[in-house]
Amino acid sequence: MVIVDALVFLAALGAAGAATSARIVKQYERGLVFRFGRVLEGVRGPGLALIVPGADRLRRVNMQIITLPVPAQDGITRDNVTVKVDAVVYFNVVDPVRAVVNVQDYRFAVLQVAQTSLRSIIGKSDLDDLLANRERLNQGLEIMIDSPALDWGVHIDRVEIKDVSLPESMKRSMSRQAEAERERRARIITADGELQASHKLAEAAATMSGTPTALQLRLLETVVEVAAEKNSTLVLPFPVELLRFLERSQDAGDAVTMSDLDAIRSPGHRVS
Repeated sequence: MVIVDALVFLAALGAAGAATSARIVKQYERGLVFRFGRVLEGVRGPGLALIVPGADRLRRVNMQIITLPVPAQDGITRDNVTVKVDAVVYFNVVDPVRAVVNVQDYRFAVLQVAQTSLRSIIGKSDLDDLLANRERLNQGLEIMIDSPALDWGVHIDRVEIKDVSLPESMKRSMSRQAEAERERRARIITADGELQASHKLAEAAATMSGTPTALQLRLLETVVEVAAEKNSTLVLPFPVELLRFLERSQDAGDAVTMSDLDAIRSPGHRVS
């Protein structure tokens, strides 16, 4: 009976010891074992990890990609415009030992480097670059943050500039500039259209000047188009060719009259 009680006690003691020495590491985590304050070689993978109770301490490190928003930073661009820019950083731990041993809080460290790098990139860029060339600025920010982060066992996956806030006065100035630019383009397009139309009209006038019949046909087409609109009053221009015909007829009549006068004034002429 005593032997049975001893075996039960030992089994219970062993179960309690196993329970206190067993740790579970999730799939997206890695475990570091500190024995008397010193990290052991070899990172514990996902699953069940056994440690020595009282001597070992297990530290879990998340290996997932972390989304870290960077608060809006005030800065002055290279062309002296005050802006406020915020961003977001995506990073993950690639070396759990360095992420835990080399830096006290790697998240806070990455955030501080991101803020200082964002202010630096604002001062080195023009306003047009911040608004239009964000891909290049994102790559520059990623390089600036990734360099110190590698010493902490952290890899910067990507950096994105979220928003660029401008002062209201600058927004109004940009709006007026855009409106003036659109008006300039509209005037250029209108002038170009008038120039092309004048060239075509000059060609048409040159063609019709050689063939007066074409001018008359065009006049008739215009009359038909105007009559189709059912106007109450229709004003027709006087044909130019008829004026020329009357002018030639008048010149011929004047010539006959002058010849008759000369004949009457001659000495041998008699009037019956």
